[in-house]
Amino acid sequence: MTIWSGGQLLNIHIAPAASYEMEELTEARLIEGRGIEGDRYFLGTGTYSPKPDVREVTLIEIEALEHLVRNDPPLQEGPLSLLPVDHRRNLTTRGVPLNHLVGKRFRVGETILEGGRLNFPCKYLEELLGMPVYLPLYNRSGLNCRIVKGGTIRRGDAIEPVESHGVQ
Repeated sequence: MTIWSGGQLLNIHIAPAASYEMEELTEARLIEGRGIEGDRYFLGTGTYSPKPDVREVTLIEIEALEHLVRNDPPLQEGPLSLLPVDHRRNLTTRGVPLNHLVGKRFRVGETILEGGRLNFPCKYLEELLGMPVYLPLYNRSGLNCRIVKGGTIRRGDAIEPVESHGVQ
């Protein structure tokens, strides 16, 4: 049963190590079992690299960032502007219900990803940004994924569900 028909990849970001500024890419190469070439989790230099978890690629919905700008729901004193380069996730999506994709496979460009677990905000992000984003991003802070099939992704690529019985 398909729960959504598709969305779009808006942004691709990587950082070479923990706390480094995120770099925006127009395309990136995803490697099965590793991550995005050049990214901190591919290189093993991310804050959470030593912790066992599916964290090859992280995604967040642009809709969550749009809610922050509207202060919807009103969980902080006022609107917060969090840009795609700020949130520390690799991929920013539109029209993709990430919270519903745990355990599901979906295509991004040439690749196939599988939702591992929901990502939760951390106080570390608040410290880096100097903004109270922990509570407003709770339960909408993205999805950690594993790469089932590697390949190239490009900004603007379609993101579509993959029926689990037909994936190779």
